[in-house]
Amino acid sequence: MPSPFFVTAQQFDFAGPLPLRGGAQLRDYSLAVETYGTLNAARSNAVLVCHALNASHHVAGVYAGEPDNLGWWDNLVGPGKPLDTEKFFVIGVNNLGSCFGSTGPQSVNPDTGKPYGADFPVITVEDWVDAQAVLADRLGISRFAAVIGGSLGGMQALAWSIRYPKRLANCIVIASTPRLSAQNIAFNDVARQAILTDPEFHGGHYYEHGVVPRRGLRVARMIGHITYLSDDDMAEKFGRSLRADDLQYGYGAEFEIESYLRYQGDKFSEYFDANTYLLITKALDYFDPAREHDGRLERALAHTEANYLVASFTTDWRFAPARSREIVRALLDSKKRVSYAEIDAPHGHDAFLLDDPRYHTLLHTWFEQIHREVQA
Repeated sequence: MPSPFFVTAQQFDFAGPLPLRGGAQLRDYSLAVETYGTLNAARSNAVLVCHALNASHHVAGVYAGEPDNLGWWDNLVGPGKPLDTEKFFVIGVNNLGSCFGSTGPQSVNPDTGKPYGADFPVITVEDWVDAQAVLADRLGISRFAAVIGGSLGGMQALAWSIRYPKRLANCIVIASTPRLSAQNIAFNDVARQAILTDPEFHGGHYYEHGVVPRRGLRVARMIGHITYLSDDDMAEKFGRSLRADDLQYGYGAEFEIESYLRYQGDKFSEYFDANTYLLITKALDYFDPAREHDGRLERALAHTEANYLVASFTTDWRFAPARSREIVRALLDSKKRVSYAEIDAPHGHDAFLLDDPRYHTLLHTWFEQIHREVQA
């Protein structure tokens, strides 16, 4: 595997306004962006990478002086990798409402001179896609060779194909879903309630109080993290192993899995913003392109023009393969071009982030075909 390469983040400022589906608008906003590779003369080799819940624009590579800060999809994106930055111009964008550089709850509200906090408007997947389209205009990219994403990023890729059918040639949807199940919405709401009921939340205006609702964030992350792993993966990694030689008959972290989840929760609460967590999980809940078409996903996809690759993982119970097959069936019913891969992997939902050779071979082959199309 090639060594990590150095990258630099950029910030793009927009005067707006950006209308939002909830009825509000952002008058001024910024997007944190990273790009890798070179845009060709025809501007036809651009690939947009859409991120999931707690990721960002830092898709690949490392920052100078921060060798441990590796991009979240560095195993997939870079020179000689499946999404080869020697062949494609790859763009990572931090979504609005996030806490990694784009305008979000921690940003100053130009109307008040104070951080937005809880006043930041509710954001949807479609709003993110619209902001990404504005960025593409700024970069002079009228059509992407591909838009790709996993999990919540896959929802954005699907939304791109629906909202801007002529602006992408290929749509790659990995470990995703056309809408959340009742169970998924329930998990999200329990996580949000952990934050909302934290005494340090202060109605979302905790910045003004100089505190962070860490307890709520810890529990929210622990709940979410359970859904990202498969039962088999947790059994193999932790089983019922104890941290001490015997049971302690108390309420501390006695089992290794308890210790692991608490560690993940503690780490998450140190770098992620609680208001951002609320916003992004609501965007997950709201996503349902079939809703405006009498619940018929094939109607929502009727005017799409992209070539689709949909991939799922057998042990993913957060967004199970059945959800990906639902997308595939709707595309076939709409007579669209679609390929589907269901990969036997033990790692649950997180498999889309890991080094499964079959998965990476699939994407390498797919992007090689896209590269040939770009060169034609």
